[in-house]
Amino acid sequence: MSSLRKLSAIYIAAASAYAVAIACSHDPALAVKAKYTGAQALRIGGDVAIALDEHVIRPGWAIARVEGADLYRRIAQAMKPQPAQMAQSQAAPQAKTPPETNPVVAQRPAKRPVPHVIATQQPPALRPAITEPRVTAGATPPRPRVDLELAPQTTAPPQTTSSIPNPPAADNHQPSPAELARVSDRLRDSLTAEMLANFDLFLYVSKAESGPWAQRMYVFDKKADGNLVMLYNWPVSTGREKVEYNAAGLRLPSYTPTGYYELDPRRFYTHYNSIQWNQPMPYAMFFNWVHDGAKTGLAIHGATGSDIALLGTRASAGCVRLAPQNAQLLFNLIRNHYKGDVPLFDFDRRTATMANNGLLLHDASGHLEYAHGYRVLVFIENFGGENVVAALF
Repeated sequence: MSSLRKLSAIYIAAASAYAVAIACSHDPALAVKAKYTGAQALRIGGDVAIALDEHVIRPGWAIARVEGADLYRRIAQAMKPQPAQMAQSQAAPQAKTPPETNPVVAQRPAKRPVPHVIATQQPPALRPAITEPRVTAGATPPRPRVDLELAPQTTAPPQTTSSIPNPPAADNHQPSPAELARVSDRLRDSLTAEMLANFDLFLYVSKAESGPWAQRMYVFDKKADGNLVMLYNWPVSTGREKVEYNAAGLRLPSYTPTGYYELDPRRFYTHYNSIQWNQPMPYAMFFNWVHDGAKTGLAIHGATGSDIALLGTRASAGCVRLAPQNAQLLFNLIRNHYKGDVPLFDFDRRTATMANNGLLLHDASGHLEYAHGYRVLVFIENFGGENVVAALF
């Protein structure tokens, strides 16, 4: 019985491959889908089997059945014996023969029906097909759908501070009171009254390449009187700011976009593995940002391995990296102390993109729209804290 099952499995696999080959050779649009679906296998994992069955296997079987039926008809027609022509001799006496009641007439093979295939455009590269529901002002926003490219991976437990292979060197960058006042003032000046009133923890990140604030995160807590008090000052690594190829040969951007971002309460993972870059992301906190109809993979997470020594430089694929112990501290701090209702950012239905310029969503009466999450606001800008007074001379 086991041998029969193995033979059956081999037969089904071979037949499916044959069906896919026939389908792709007869339908260029289907070939494009097959090629795109294969590329998605590197990013979507097990879900690609569903896409293969829907977009390749089933259409392939449909075309294969038509091709098989047509081939059978042609073979049957070729093997059918032709009726013998009865030779009539002029010298033989004429004999009455029964009239032909069913003459064989040579017929052309039936025209092969062409399956109806809906022409589609080639899917855009590097973005999953799932899109985010659009949010309109004055209505309760629907629960966002989960992006297949960002589903959590089942892997080994996260690293702890005791198992870090290359612990970061001591960070001796302690801002002076004057410099700290400048950072605090710049952050406060960048916030609207609504943002300052509705968030309690502010993460100011400089993605600049040079300057005293470059590649650093300043963590500010808002006190009851509205003052911002700095809790932590850490080195980070933001994006390499270029387009490059990953290990699978896909061309991907490694930019860290500037702007204001909330954290997605449904995407907090103590351990996560990047599908696109095949890199661990311990204590990942993803941004709640939709761009071009898809949830992005931007997050704050811990650095691992040799990337720890690169903190303080542009070295990530777009995320904001921290030292592992700092990422764990921030992860637990936010989850344990900053839950609450937060205002939603505005949503542009034309571009299917969530605002990251600080514009919040209001209903028809002018009131803010809220959702449950974390009262944490991330502000990223390309400013290194250069000495403005010295730059004038």
